[in-house]
Amino acid sequence: MHEPTPFATVALPVALALIMGTLGLSLRPSDFTRVFKQPRGVAIGLANLLAISPLLAFLVADLFGLRPEFAVGLVLLGASPGGTLANLLTHLARGDTALSISMTAISSILAVATVPLYLNLAIDHFGAGLTGDPSMLGVALRVFLITIVPLSIGMWVRARDERRAAVLEPRLKRVASAVFVAVVIGAVASEWSTVTANFGALALAALSLNVAAMTVSFAIARAARLDDRQATAISMELGIHNATLAIAVGASISDVLAIPAAVYSAFMFLSAGSFARLMFRRNQSAGATGIPRTAPSG
Repeated sequence: MHEPTPFATVALPVALALIMGTLGLSLRPSDFTRVFKQPRGVAIGLANLLAISPLLAFLVADLFGLRPEFAVGLVLLGASPGGTLANLLTHLARGDTALSISMTAISSILAVATVPLYLNLAIDHFGAGLTGDPSMLGVALRVFLITIVPLSIGMWVRARDERRAAVLEPRLKRVASAVFVAVVIGAVASEWSTVTANFGALALAALSLNVAAMTVSFAIARAARLDDRQATAISMELGIHNATLAIAVGASISDVLAIPAAVYSAFMFLSAGSFARLMFRRNQSAGATGIPRTAPSG
């Protein structure tokens, strides 16, 4: 098992902190309290994100017979919260952007508990021989420091000076996007021989998880009689995870754990982008008629 590199212990946490700080600049307290105003949509979305997604990752890893370290990495990705790019794609698809932002915000907070929980369950289930055997407390503290702290700082800056936050946000988003790409390239480069030797199995597993998560979550949302715009937001949230968090947490334990999230990042935009284009037409059609598409009664 490979030990974490300086890239994993320094560059990745800094990159993720920047991304989470940018997210904080876009958030208001109402993005967290919306759960009380629209409880059904938020509850169904979070149930999909926090339970269905990691369980699907367990299933896909088993079905494809991934080696234990890759299986753990895939579950770590499935357990990660939604990413900010899910908010953008939801907006472009004319989905419920407010719901998407709320799910991203709340799941990012809950990740302090859910990520170490599913990580440890995956290690036990797949029997991954990890040197150092990460503790839940240690992983939870790491997630807290690189997600909640910068997120809170970003929100604090917005609360003190909303105009300044509005100026900073688009600039930092561009930087954060470039950092995200660098993070993925760095994670893959650090384990290049491992990636090339296992790319076929990883690519199929990653793509299968992405499509399954989006399909199942959309079906659950529609079965719960949420409209298409809400179902779009929920599906996007499960399709576009915070892969940077999965890479950062995985690589802090062993670089190889970060590979599934890095490979997933290469595919999630293809399927999620296609879905966004499809739902844009559907949601636009519903908006043009003024009638929201809801599940049929009876």
